[in-house]
Amino acid sequence: MARVKFIESVEEAQGKAKEAYTKLVDAGKITNMKRALLQDYATYEAYMAWYVSWNRLVEVVGLRAATIYAHAISTTNSCQLCSLFFISDLKALGIDPKNFETDEKEKALIELAHQIVKDPTKVSDAQIDELKKFFSDPELVAVVGFAGQMIATNNFNSVFKIDVDKRLIPIQGEFKPATWRENIK
Repeated sequence: MARVKFIESVEEAQGKAKEAYTKLVDAGKITNMKRALLQDYATYEAYMAWYVSWNRLVEVVGLRAATIYAHAISTTNSCQLCSLFFISDLKALGIDPKNFETDEKEKALIELAHQIVKDPTKVSDAQIDELKKFFSDPELVAVVGFAGQMIATNNFNSVFKIDVDKRLIPIQGEFKPATWRENIK
């Protein structure tokens, strides 16, 4: 159960959150995370910049690679909610989240995702050089910038234990928490 209350009706929302809630409900885009974020409109607005970053990432790397990258960030960061969203998205693309082949660009993005989550200070020159085979400097800024947005989203959902959205409940058993932190003191 989530550690914070969700906004469940427009009457519960305050100020600008009322309009945002109504738009999300009307568009069928309300999620548990958004219900929690709407407790504070400024925070909601900041987190909605994720979509700007996501759209740019898709322009730079393509939808398949973007989804694989976001999945790698979320699963490495052990965010159940985000991992399940991307498991669902991978399946929608016809990709088996547990068993798929990657090209060199996707492999470089997965390696970057793992390292950014585990220790961003250890992203090596060799990793950046590998990424520069595929991306210009402005594109790399978009790739790394998205990772920051994704990690912030992971952390919000994990800290507040945001409940899994109804549409993801059937695949909830497919989430496997990361174990790499177990030996960190």
